[in-house]
Amino acid sequence: MSHSDMTYNTSEIAKRLQGELFGSPDVVIRGVGTVEDAADTEITVIANRRYCELWKSSNAAAAVISRDLEFPDMSSTTRPLIVVPDAELAMIEVLQLFLPAAPVPEVGVHPTAWVHPEAKVHDLARIGPHVSVDRGASIDERVVLHAGVRIYADVEIGSDSVLHANCVIRERCRLGRRVICHPCVTIGTDGFGYRPHPEGAGLLKFPHIGTVSVEDDVEIGANSCIDRGKFGTTVIGRGTKIDNLCQIGHNCRIGRNCVIAALSGFSGSVIIGNDVKIGGAVGIAEHITVGDGASLGGGSGVIHDIGPGETHLGYPADLAGKTLRQWAAIRKLPDLVQDIARQGKGEQ
Repeated sequence: MSHSDMTYNTSEIAKRLQGELFGSPDVVIRGVGTVEDAADTEITVIANRRYCELWKSSNAAAAVISRDLEFPDMSSTTRPLIVVPDAELAMIEVLQLFLPAAPVPEVGVHPTAWVHPEAKVHDLARIGPHVSVDRGASIDERVVLHAGVRIYADVEIGSDSVLHANCVIRERCRLGRRVICHPCVTIGTDGFGYRPHPEGAGLLKFPHIGTVSVEDDVEIGANSCIDRGKFGTTVIGRGTKIDNLCQIGHNCRIGRNCVIAALSGFSGSVIIGNDVKIGGAVGIAEHITVGDGASLGGGSGVIHDIGPGETHLGYPADLAGKTLRQWAAIRKLPDLVQDIARQGKGEQ
C-alpha cells in the first residue's frame, strides 16, 4: 500500500502509461495496492490471469491490466480500467508516480561525521551522521552516505551514488556513478584464501593486495559482500543488479546487466558474461565461466563452464531439458522399485 501524498486522476495515469482508458477519466487515485488488499482510493495492477477473477471482489478504484488478458467487465464504466501492452512493465511507472521522497542527509558534512583532511568531498555531497571518510578518499557530487557508512583510504565514489546505513568500502576500491548499496554492503574484504602450513602449524593466509571496481548503475542488496582481488581487480559490470545476501569471491568478473538473486555465492575467479540471469541460492565453483545470456535456475550448483545462451538447472547443474527429464525419471523410481519387488516375489 502506498504512503505518498501525491494524487492523480485516472486520465492522468492513463496518459502517463500511454494506455487505453475504459471508464471514468476523473476517478482520483491516492496510492497503489494489491488486487486483494487495495483500498477504494487505490489503483491495482493485474498482469497475471489468476488475478482477473479477484477484480470482481476487489475494493480497488481502478486497475491497470495487460492487453492479452481475458478480463471481465471490460465495458464497465463503474471502475476504470487502463489497458496496456504489459501491466508488469507498466507497474514500474505506476509505482514511480506514488514513490515517497527518500529521506537523505542534508547537503554537506554532518557534525558527527569524520572526514580526513586529505579526503576530497564535493560540496554537493551528503555525508550523514557518524560517517567516516579516510585519507585520500574521493567523494563526488551528489553522493549520499547514510548514517554509519565507513569509507576507507583512497576509495573513489562516483557522482549520484547512494550508500545506505553501515556500508563499508575498504581501501583503494572504486565505485562508479549512480551505484546503490543497500544497508550493510561490504566491498573490498579479503578473499577466502588459505593453505595448510607445510609443517602442520595451522593455516597460511594468502594476502589479498588487489581491489574491487564497481561500474556505473550497479545496485547491490543488503548484507552482500564483494571480495577484493588476490592481485588485480574484482569487477562488477555496468548495470548489474545483485540481490541481498550474496557473496562474490576474489577476482570474479561479472559482466554488464546481469541479475543475481539472493543467497547466491561465487567462488574465486568466476567469470560471468553479459546479460546473465542467476536465480536464488546458486553456487558457482572457482574458475568457472558462464557465457553471455545464460540462465541458471535457483538452487543450482555449477561445477563446469556454461555456454552462451544456455539454461542450466539442478545440483550439479546441467542443461535444463536434461535435468527435467532426470527429475521426471526420479519421481517414477518408487513405483518402479515396488514393481521389481513384486516381480521378484512372483506377484502379478
